This record gives sequence, C-alpha cells and structure tokens, in this order.
Amino acid sequence: MPRRRTQRGAWWLVMLCMAGCTAHFERPVLAVSGVQLQRGANLLQQSFLVTFQVENPNDRPLPVTAVHADLTVGGDRIASGATNRAFVVPPRGQSTFDMTINANMALAILKLASSPHADSIDYEVTGAADLDLPFMHNLPFHQTGSFSLRAPQ
Repeated sequence: MPRRRTQRGAWWLVMLCMAGCTAHFERPVLAVSGVQLQRGANLLQQSFLVTFQVENPNDRPLPVTAVHADLTVGGDRIASGATNRAFVVPPRGQSTFDMTINANMALAILKLASSPHADSIDYEVTGAADLDLPFMHNLPFHQTGSFSLRAPQ
C-alpha cells in the first residue's frame, strides 16, 4: 500500500509541475514577414518564397520541428508547402526562416490575370508550426497581405 501511495503522489507531482509550466508559458507568435514571387515559372508550377518570423516570449527555448502553409488568393488555395527543417527559437528571442511553396500555375495565372494592371495582389497564408513541447504541439497562424507582381531583382 505505501508503494501505491508513493506512485500516486509522484504522478500528482508530475501533473502539478506540468500545470505550473503551462501556466507561465506565453504563446509564441508566428507571422509571415514576406511573400515574393520567384523567377523561373514553368507551365505547371510557380514558386513563392515565404519568409516567416517566430517570436518566443518565454524564458525557455522553442523547438520547432516542421512548418506547413497554404497560400490563398481570391478565395482559392493556389499554393502549399511544408518544411521538416527543425530549428530552435532562443528564449526571449526570434528566428526567421524561408520556405518555398509551389503554386498550381493554372489557378495562379487565372488569379494574376484577373488584375492585369495591378502592381500587387492580395494573399492569405494559413498553416501551422509543429512544436516539440509536451503541452503545445501545434502553433497555427493566419495572415493576410499583398505581394508585388513585379519580377524580383
């Protein structure tokens, strides 16, 4: 009987520690800091370089194991991408990373043709970062903006 109480007490201690860790954990911020149309499109595919910034307001590292994203233009998902490149955002710090997402060129052409005289087009990027934390496994993001239709220099 004493062993069972010790095990139960240890279990409650672990649960309290986990609850304490989550109580002081602030949600990280993952935002799109840029979307750029890439050169070299072909008949089937166009690539966009999406730059993300992750801010970690906590006093412990934030291990990111993967990120996936969808690019929507005019209500239609025209591109998606994912990276399994793991990285760690330092405590009370930030990290920036790029991810190439590939577009369905037929949909992209239709959307880009709908605004032939515009210098930019509005977009929406949604997705999530996968985290290697016991109390938070997924960090979703959603952001809107616009990107230039001019060719990169």
